[in-house]
Amino acid sequence: MDMLKTVKQAFKVPEMRAKILFTVMMLAIFCIGSHIPVPGIDRTQLASMFKNQGGLFDLFDLFSGGSFSNFTIFALSITPYVTASIIVQLLTVAFPYFERLAKEGNEGRKKMATITRYMTVGLALIQAFGLTIGLFRRAVVDQTWFSFVVIILVLTAGTAFLMWLGEQINENGIGNGISILIFAGIVARIPSDIRSVALQYKEGAINIITLILFVAFALLVVVGVIFIQQGTRRIPVQYAKRVVGRKMYGGQSTHIPLKVNQAGVIPVIFAVSLLQFPLTITYFLKSDSGFTAFVTKWLSPSGSPGVWVYAIFNIILIIAFNYFYTTISFNPIEVAQNMKSNGGFIPGIRPGKATIEYLAKVMGRISIVGALFLAIIATLPTLISQYTGLNIRFGGTSLLIVVGVAIDVMRQLENQMVMRNYKGFLK
Repeated sequence: MDMLKTVKQAFKVPEMRAKILFTVMMLAIFCIGSHIPVPGIDRTQLASMFKNQGGLFDLFDLFSGGSFSNFTIFALSITPYVTASIIVQLLTVAFPYFERLAKEGNEGRKKMATITRYMTVGLALIQAFGLTIGLFRRAVVDQTWFSFVVIILVLTAGTAFLMWLGEQINENGIGNGISILIFAGIVARIPSDIRSVALQYKEGAINIITLILFVAFALLVVVGVIFIQQGTRRIPVQYAKRVVGRKMYGGQSTHIPLKVNQAGVIPVIFAVSLLQFPLTITYFLKSDSGFTAFVTKWLSPSGSPGVWVYAIFNIILIIAFNYFYTTISFNPIEVAQNMKSNGGFIPGIRPGKATIEYLAKVMGRISIVGALFLAIIATLPTLISQYTGLNIRFGGTSLLIVVGVAIDVMRQLENQMVMRNYKGFLK
């Protein structure tokens, strides 16, 4: 009820109403573009190609809201931008130039944003070339170089346009634009996935117990995501008093909020992409090849004992990527130095090396909770699908992204409304 009241109050403020309506308009444009087909494609051949496909294609189709399997102008979705952003973040650790840019403030961020845009276009061109010449080649009606060039440029332009939409939402709307576009793509799949589950139940492919299990799992994931996304470890910080002239500064107490799930859903995306890459390669090979047989038996989520090998590797990779990304996004050395320069210290902990070690230890302990949660949520749908026959395309990863983005958007909305003396709903 508090959430609805906050949204209602937001519409009474002209500035907030304009931001919300602008975001909705951008999402409407995204939905329209998701249904505009790429020219020169045989739709019948395309449907037969994706009839029984899975693997990495499901992940692409998830983020694009079905645009990938339908091969629309937004088939590449925003994934090239996400990949480019991750690469740029990794470069800040590996190369001093990018590290300097990250520390230059607003000007440095602008330069990194420009580099990310150019890298996005480059990655989109490479992906568009691979999809057009490789996977979707059979569906191209006119097998000429001109048709291939047109399709590649259309797909690249679609990704560039989505990147622009996301930036427009960042500047004039509510929430993170890229996350909202991914959110919209996943939500667009919900009606068709619900119909798929209902059809399986109607045809007798699944029983009532399996259906109840699916609903219970979905509710569990939603509650768990809210709990983990909101979960923080507050590190108390005390600032020493100092006298400048006749005025006294400092002396107040505050805290450093350390998020339990610092990495978000990125480790899940990395792990799924890496694990399903071998399965995706088999779609380009003969069904009786040795590599296909090996992957189907040992690395496929539908194989035996492949499902357990897949689940174990998935858990290991998610935990590893979670720690890696947390290390990149949270720098205890930088936090400790900022505290020391402002006269702050953690009660009972010496400034300097002791503070750095303490922050790293605490972050490592709470990260294991977030990592295990991500691993469980991402792995359970695979096991449930294997042993119940329920095809959960809208699984843990999807719910994780949807709920996480929704919480972030509502938190931003609340913060802006609190500044206007309205009571928020997030505690």
